[in-house]
Amino acid sequence: MGGVRVRRWLALMALIVLVLAACTPGEEDGATPATLSVQEQSTFTNNEIVVVRAYFEDEATGRDIATTFEPIESDYAKGYVVLSLSAEEYTRLRAEGQDLGVRVEIDEAATKEQSDLLNQLNSVQDDAISLQSIPRFSCYRTVEETFGTARDIAAEYPDLASWDDVGNSWDKTQSQGGYDIQVLKLTNKNTGGDKPKAFITSAIHAREYSTAELMTRFAEYLVENYGSDPDVTWILDTSEVHLMLQTNPDGRKIAEGGVLWRKNTNDNYCSGGLEGADLNRNFDFEWNTGGSSPDQCNQTYHGPSAASEPEVQAVQNYMLDNFADNRGSSPTAAAPADTPGLYIDVHSSGKLMLWPWGGRETPAPNGTALQTLGRKLAYFNDHLPQQSVGLYPTSGTTNDFSYGELGIASLTFELGTEFFESCSYFENTLFPDNLDSLLYALKVTRAPYQLPAGPEALGLELSGDTISATLDDTRFNNSNGRESTGTIAQARYTIDTPPWESGANPQAMTSSDGGFDDPRETVQATIDTSGLDEGRHTVYVQGRDDDGNWGPVSAIFLNTDGSSPPPPPPSEGETFTGNLSGTGERAYEPDGSWYQSQSAGTHSGTLTGSGSNFDLYLYKWDSGARSWEQVSRSVDSGSSETISYDGAAGYYIWLVYSRSGSGDYSLTLNRP
Repeated sequence: MGGVRVRRWLALMALIVLVLAACTPGEEDGATPATLSVQEQSTFTNNEIVVVRAYFEDEATGRDIATTFEPIESDYAKGYVVLSLSAEEYTRLRAEGQDLGVRVEIDEAATKEQSDLLNQLNSVQDDAISLQSIPRFSCYRTVEETFGTARDIAAEYPDLASWDDVGNSWDKTQSQGGYDIQVLKLTNKNTGGDKPKAFITSAIHAREYSTAELMTRFAEYLVENYGSDPDVTWILDTSEVHLMLQTNPDGRKIAEGGVLWRKNTNDNYCSGGLEGADLNRNFDFEWNTGGSSPDQCNQTYHGPSAASEPEVQAVQNYMLDNFADNRGSSPTAAAPADTPGLYIDVHSSGKLMLWPWGGRETPAPNGTALQTLGRKLAYFNDHLPQQSVGLYPTSGTTNDFSYGELGIASLTFELGTEFFESCSYFENTLFPDNLDSLLYALKVTRAPYQLPAGPEALGLELSGDTISATLDDTRFNNSNGRESTGTIAQARYTIDTPPWESGANPQAMTSSDGGFDDPRETVQATIDTSGLDEGRHTVYVQGRDDDGNWGPVSAIFLNTDGSSPPPPPPSEGETFTGNLSGTGERAYEPDGSWYQSQSAGTHSGTLTGSGSNFDLYLYKWDSGARSWEQVSRSVDSGSSETISYDGAAGYYIWLVYSRSGSGDYSLTLNRP
């Protein structure tokens, strides 16, 4: 990267973060936005980019602004967003927002401070600026750390993961350093069949810190929970997940220095820190048809021609190699309703859930189904669901290409409220809320235009041979229009074979209250286990509403030993011992069979580790639970941890898990 470019953007953009921290308006500190002291034209003559505050009367208008301009900061509750705009963008926002009650003001103080800092930093030497870390944001991995994690996943889970080079960044094509464009592919390589694909890109706009980290953690979650979480297990057994974690690595490297860099680093366009093309305006489909800029120095510069940028070529080629073309060339041609596959582009900020079109006001041919999918995903993360066009059009974008060219069900996640999202917000809100949304997206990858309209299967439980679940047809985000729901009409389960595969033997489930007459029903069935082999089995549950919509399946593990459950051990308990040979190793006790508790009460015992750098944990899965629950703190080599867990009567299995090291363990359990 050129030192002049880095210094320029460090002056122009990093200061904005500091200024905003001191100048944020609100009743708490009595601050007010700066007033104009000079003519706007004069301001833009002296500054290519200025800090602007846009005030609005309703949250919907604020979110529309965020859709187009991606604010530096957004506070919908207080009625403002902070933007970094060129003269063209400022003029457009002011003119088109006038009818919507939008008041736009240049923050003269912030703009002057960034100009003063620029003059000071122009004399700084190149080697005085380090871009090797993300200061004050320890929760976000750098490009190198992201790639290192992906390599580690592929090495540690060779049956589940591969790390593939699919293209080059701009700097690499010019032999100026740069990076490979890489994809982390996750699927069980030992299962065959025609697997549907989910392709997710993140960090195509470099300054959006949380996007790549969210998807890297999602990848870790999937591989770490494979084999223990039944839904994660069937997802990776029957589908493929393709993650392009750093889609714009050159630009991201600059952003890691605290610079609000958006574009790639192609220095054939503009100069002085404003070079590059906006990769999310450079895609082939309807390129340069409005909603982007021909000005090379503009943040939404679309490039000199469609797909001119190597990063965009890598994304497009990967889509074309992995997805069939399921949509005709006519603007009104819809993809077939049963088209498999899903594409998601993860951005920040604005808390929006968007779907095509971005360049047309009219709904997409599959618009109704895309809206249903968007409202379903937005239920989990509380994002506002709406068509991408928002208040202003965009063109040459990822979603319009994936849907327009290939008919793939496509969405954009706009995460959070800031580009440089705080670690506390990321850890406590953004990651957990979006994890559930992403997991649901993978559940419907097989038929994303159909399955979201059907009921979810929730709260699966096994009590002996009885399986129960709740079917719910109501869980949509209805903050922007209301999704229709139906009455539950049918429920079924299959064992070991998903209901869509040949050889499945669906069995009916009944309503617990005697009839299907509500959008939310508890259902149950008694499973005949007499013909099942000893070991673990997967039970899939699925519901249908009275409109004929089947929803996605959910699963639970059923463990059988081919005989009646063993009698409880003596009251003094029993001890299980074993050896774990390294990181990620796990052992099920008692040896994969059920541990029976005949009455409710406290399970107690001790977990002891002895070995080299051991880091043990104990988890439990009971017949009334949906997922593994950790029931011990970390046990180091040579130490013990007392176990105490209050549970109901039923059947239990225990998991001893090694996060590092190797050696022997001893687990003593007392049952109520």
